[in-house]
Amino acid sequence: MTINETTAVRYSKVGQLIDWKRYKEAAEEAEALLREEPEDAQAHALLALVYSHMEKYDAALHWSGESLKRDPENTLAWFVRTSAYHDSGKLDKALESANEAMRVDPYEPHYFFIHANINLKRGRYADAKSFIETALELRPNNAAYIACLSYAEALLGHSAASRQHAREALKLNVESDTTFLILAWAADRRGDHEDNLLMLKEAIRLDPDDKQIREAYIEGLQKNYKLYRILLAPFKLFKRMKPWQILLTWIGLSILFRPLIFVFILLYALTHWLTKLLVHVKLFGWTFRR
Repeated sequence: MTINETTAVRYSKVGQLIDWKRYKEAAEEAEALLREEPEDAQAHALLALVYSHMEKYDAALHWSGESLKRDPENTLAWFVRTSAYHDSGKLDKALESANEAMRVDPYEPHYFFIHANINLKRGRYADAKSFIETALELRPNNAAYIACLSYAEALLGHSAASRQHAREALKLNVESDTTFLILAWAADRRGDHEDNLLMLKEAIRLDPDDKQIREAYIEGLQKNYKLYRILLAPFKLFKRMKPWQILLTWIGLSILFRPLIFVFILLYALTHWLTKLLVHVKLFGWTFRR
């Protein structure tokens, strides 16, 4: 087997190991590839991709940077770099990276998806909808993108459109925990508590070890208790308000209804922890471990 053939086999093997989620072995194979081809920008980008899947974002950023030193327009390196910034919560860096990546690869819909996600987190729902619609023009049958559009519509108060897009995403029969999690968020925003739990059950079935999914599932079970949903309503309203509006509202309420506010907060705290205890017992029994 020639050197080029050996390299091709290693590339294929790394990709297969990633598909199987055997990331430690994939990293070892990618490192072996890098030793054979130390100046291969794609090999550096591939190792960055493995570390990104392992949620070792600093390593992913390092190796994607090494790739871009050798090839400033390596599309895989830009993809990994943008995703690593986004997934590690460095949103401004993610936007900068996405904008540069879009110059290199203008038809990659993932960058529009990244823009949409960041705009959703920052409360710019109309802008998020516009970005995700562009992503869908480039890749119309992507279930995660359709789910994201469903969530954006729910945040905009367009419940009928949100439900329609949720049905479209589910028709694609994609086994994706990310898609189900986003659909759960959309259902929660619409107040569709049964759909919220159903989507979370599917998400946790596919990735039971994901912390974000587990926490969302426990919160979804809490919301099965009507009193908790009632007490949660004002806090959901605050999330839609701007900081100055929250401050003025809080000052006004503290002047007019100060005793009632303390009673409400106490009742909410008691209900929150009681329902959390009931959910824990329902899922794990009376066993408490650190």
